[in-house]
Amino acid sequence: MNLPTKFYFAVATTVLLFAGAVWALPNVHAVARAVDNHYNRLHSLQAEFTEIYQGAGIERTESGTLWLKKPGKMRWEYRSPEEKLFVGDGTDAWLYLPAEKQVRKSNMRKLEDLRSPLAFLLGKTKLEKELTGLAFAPEVRPWKDGDSVLRGIPRGMEDRVQSVLLEITPEYRIERILIQSVDDSITEYRFSDQKEDVQVTDAKFHFTAPPGSETIDDLSGQ
Repeated sequence: MNLPTKFYFAVATTVLLFAGAVWALPNVHAVARAVDNHYNRLHSLQAEFTEIYQGAGIERTESGTLWLKKPGKMRWEYRSPEEKLFVGDGTDAWLYLPAEKQVRKSNMRKLEDLRSPLAFLLGKTKLEKELTGLAFAPEVRPWKDGDSVLRGIPRGMEDRVQSVLLEITPEYRIERILIQSVDDSITEYRFSDQKEDVQVTDAKFHFTAPPGSETIDDLSGQ
């Protein structure tokens, strides 16, 4: 039986539309490069953050303001539920706990702190180099509609971290980072009110221990 020409035309059109739709699907390499380009052109960034930790029967939520500045400088000012400060000048980092009057000083590149890699976000971003097996995670519901979620394993942290999820906005900003550790604990960072290339002096990333505080120097013996 000869099928009408209209049938073949309809089939061909459907195939072309399907192929076009597949071709238009976002490519993980293209998204990663777009995120790299977005952050590598920035000199500074300010954002509000929420940090959520879940593990060993503990759930803790903290919030405050984050500043990043090229090259490798960062400042986390925690306001809630209690004040604390995490500062990195590109070489050394300080964690100040006012309630305990204690300061911990460490080398940023050797610091085993999940916040420290963010210091090098500006100017050195290369997601596919830093995260092995980078791919979309379609089964993970994004925090906000329209965002996409990527999953990878951070190089050099395989003994501590199972995977990292990055939620990417349509403007290629990182809006959420979710880190699952090998002990099944989860640390999540959510970023909002991001302000790019804000004016911020280097003095904001210098730290002097307040009088009366105890300083624990993790640099000793290195």
